[in-house]
Amino acid sequence: MSIRHLKIECTGANEVRLVADAYGDPAHPPVLLLHGGGQTRHSWGGTASALARAGFYAVSADLRGHGESDWDPTGDYSMAVMRHDMERWCDLLAAAGNGRPAVVGASMGGITGFWTEGARVEEGLPPCGRALVLVDIAHRSEAQGIARIIDFMTGRPEGFGSLDEVADAVAEYLPHRPRPTNLDGLARNLRTGADGRLYWHWDPAFMSEDRRPRTSTHVDIFVEHARRLTLPVLLVRGRMSDVVSEEAAREFLELVPHAEYVDVQDAHHMVAGDRNDAFTAPVVEFLRRV
Repeated sequence: MSIRHLKIECTGANEVRLVADAYGDPAHPPVLLLHGGGQTRHSWGGTASALARAGFYAVSADLRGHGESDWDPTGDYSMAVMRHDMERWCDLLAAAGNGRPAVVGASMGGITGFWTEGARVEEGLPPCGRALVLVDIAHRSEAQGIARIIDFMTGRPEGFGSLDEVADAVAEYLPHRPRPTNLDGLARNLRTGADGRLYWHWDPAFMSEDRRPRTSTHVDIFVEHARRLTLPVLLVRGRMSDVVSEEAAREFLELVPHAEYVDVQDAHHMVAGDRNDAFTAPVVEFLRRV
């Protein structure tokens, strides 16, 4: 069954226009989906449709500087502005009258949710969302896995001459996935530059050393934020992940004793892309309960 979806917008920090796709009935409980760094809202397409079929109003947002959301005019991609953006989405969805959204964040999207909720508790504020699902991100990440992501994202500053070149690069980065024969989905993660070449659909300033958001390789602050989490939390790890180790997942469960945990077999860091059905089923079950 096909789920109809509409594009919606809100305004984030520094007046940045933020874009999202909304799936399902706005009268249903909302879920805000935040993608990882270097991706776009389209990476959640399958999950958002499944959530809508399960009775949720799923909103998959482009992070600032990604996809159709505007690039920050000052090149600011700090955790402070990422938090502000998430709070604006949560406020917008809560204003629709069906409660605050659950937040499902993968990688950088998860870091945004993690940081936002921990910082709000520290400041004596109520949670931004009604639940938090962290997808292959925890209080600490493996430096080697993060470095591999950064190397891939910054590895082709000259862009690509064709979609086939892009597919080759992705296949090299994700050797466990079959190379796609239909490249339409890949095209949605790209923009065409003034020189006619293809570039990833995100602001290059996002990866500047002094402007990119913090990652959980900065362990100290994220340990404190983990201890502050009070809302329902689900950690979903890809069993083959090189970003979140099994040891780190167990540490996280000690820091957040009320958190639940799912380990998705045969999935790497991009869990939803690797095993969408195996990922979505426990997330739906968790969200229905909370």
